[in-house]
Amino acid sequence: MSIFFLSFSSAQDSLKPPDLNYLEDQFYVGLTYNFIVNKPETVNQQNLSYGLQLGFIKDLPLNEERNIGLGLGLGYAVNSYYSNLQVVELPEGFRYQLLSSDLGVKRNKVETHLVEVPFEIRFRNSTPSEYRFWRLYFGAKLGYVLGGRAKTVAVDFKDSFYVTDIQKFRYGVMANFGYNTFNIHVYYALNNLFKDGLTLDTGQDLTFKPLRIGLIFYIL
Repeated sequence: MSIFFLSFSSAQDSLKPPDLNYLEDQFYVGLTYNFIVNKPETVNQQNLSYGLQLGFIKDLPLNEERNIGLGLGLGYAVNSYYSNLQVVELPEGFRYQLLSSDLGVKRNKVETHLVEVPFEIRFRNSTPSEYRFWRLYFGAKLGYVLGGRAKTVAVDFKDSFYVTDIQKFRYGVMANFGYNTFNIHVYYALNNLFKDGLTLDTGQDLTFKPLRIGLIFYIL
């Protein structure tokens, strides 16, 4: 008898009409490698600069087929940038200099924690009954830095402190392309990580723009 009811229930589910008003509301998790572009020639990346992002995006279809839409989300991200750029905390502010080889530094980074608002224009070949599909999402991402820290770990000392010279408001362009859960993610910042007008102790302008490339996973 139980087999009969199970078969009957499965048959009923298969006869249900597809949901023509489906939405692609999605949770997302992303992992990236963070490049530093438009930087002083003397600044070099070191170790593994990584980024982690997660959040939720609300889907807003624009056509009857629902394969074109908009996405508006809210998320959190942490990004680390390992390089030979050392931030030194002073009573009157911060000094930016290149690491000295005499220090025996193991790790040196700047890290940010952000609240982010992604906005996407969405193209996909999804249907009411097909949950695996190709997608191309592109748009912009706004961010607000909750906190930024500099950390240097050497053989004989460790130093870590908040850096207030980081620009609070972040913005850039992004694109996501892929199939089903696994997708390529690219983000390019349109403003410097640090406030404008800062210089290295050598007199070079401290330009520092992040380029993040990695994977983003969408979960319905």
